[in-house]
Amino acid sequence: MRLRSSGSHRVAVSSLLCAAVMLLTPALIEAERADLNVYLRLKAKLDKIRAIDTHDHLRAFNKIPDRVETPEGRGINLYSIWAHSYLTRTTKITPWPANGQFDTWWKHAQHNFDDARATSFYRYLLPAFRDLYGVDFDAITKHQANDLNRRIFENYKNDRWLIDVIVERANIELMFIDPYWNRLQFARDYKFSVPVLNVTTLLSASHPARTPSRRDSPFVYAERNNMSIDTFDEFLVVIERIFQDALAADAICLKSTQAYLRSLRYVKTPKNVAAATFGRRPEDVSAEEQKQFEDFMFWYICSLSARYQLPFQVHTGDARVQGSSPMLLVNVIEQNPDTKFILFHGGYPWVGETGAIAMKHSNVWIDSCWLPTLSYTMAKRAFQEWLDAVPSDRIMWGADTVDAEGIYGATETTRRCLAEALAEKVERGELSESVANQIGQQILRDNALKLFPRLNRMLWR
Repeated sequence: MRLRSSGSHRVAVSSLLCAAVMLLTPALIEAERADLNVYLRLKAKLDKIRAIDTHDHLRAFNKIPDRVETPEGRGINLYSIWAHSYLTRTTKITPWPANGQFDTWWKHAQHNFDDARATSFYRYLLPAFRDLYGVDFDAITKHQANDLNRRIFENYKNDRWLIDVIVERANIELMFIDPYWNRLQFARDYKFSVPVLNVTTLLSASHPARTPSRRDSPFVYAERNNMSIDTFDEFLVVIERIFQDALAADAICLKSTQAYLRSLRYVKTPKNVAAATFGRRPEDVSAEEQKQFEDFMFWYICSLSARYQLPFQVHTGDARVQGSSPMLLVNVIEQNPDTKFILFHGGYPWVGETGAIAMKHSNVWIDSCWLPTLSYTMAKRAFQEWLDAVPSDRIMWGADTVDAEGIYGATETTRRCLAEALAEKVERGELSESVANQIGQQILRDNALKLFPRLNRMLWR
């Protein structure tokens, strides 16, 4: 039988519901206020931590990209910040106009952001505009945009702004710099710089033609150091010499970005198979033969990583997407227990798999660098999932950007994301607030000092 409701009955029910909501509202408001207070206290603690950023691409000041010609001269401006931001991965940024006028650019560029406002690639820069310039970019006017452009241009006339933002505003003490534009140099362009040996081109260098940049070529490196490199054995000696020179220059770890180029499935390959490919012109080598050469080299680099105690940062996840799952590395991880693997970007989108790998293998660390910029929502979930499965001393972070605004924005976004993840665990009773603070300290600073003990003598603040 169906109950028929009269108008008066509906009014009575509605009145009861309203009364119930009125009774609940003070309690809900109080609960929300308590939740917010936990977050604010945690965030304030995280902000005071002198962070160690384990991954960035900051060049020497005069080499920062996307300088443009303007009536005031050549420099970095609002266009530059967006042009080398991660937003360009999903959204086209209007090119800088030939006349060099900001108003010409902004007339079209102001609409570039219309469909991107919900994306993390857009939103990670908003804290920089808000905190460093006092501008709400979501609601920016033409006048404000012009003024912001002018102020950015003025700030980049020298490196004082850059250093102040990174050291004081973002509160970063040390920053690992992956020099993908010049992989075999280990210069420290800033007092906070920590060199990294990027091994990507070493993995594929079966022939000089496989290394299009002379700066990244082990063959040029050999020539410069008067070393013979005619045989595969001599090639491996040169590779080891590069490791020795990197260590002497205080390089702290290795980095591979081959996930942008090929699958992360590295099959253990006999040395003689790789040797048979070495020295042959690329057009005479099959794709399978080149893959076998690179497979051997990856395992060889893993052995050098263990021998020279240089932990191995491996780009996993979003690159080619196909073939970049961290699960493809499990075989290598299992059979190289003395190599310390750092799975970058949380393996996005395979963040759960990354946590499972780290849980099962004590020689694996997770680096959340770039993840909050890829997807803030997934990053928050990932921090919580990882802490469910992995000891808190095996998670790190990095800003992974190229200028002051990007570094500040990515750092602030990460601190906020981590504070939210920890606050929710506190609210659910899974952590005490003091333990949550301790975990934040570990992720932002202490875990890097523990994994890379040589950093302790580089501390300067």
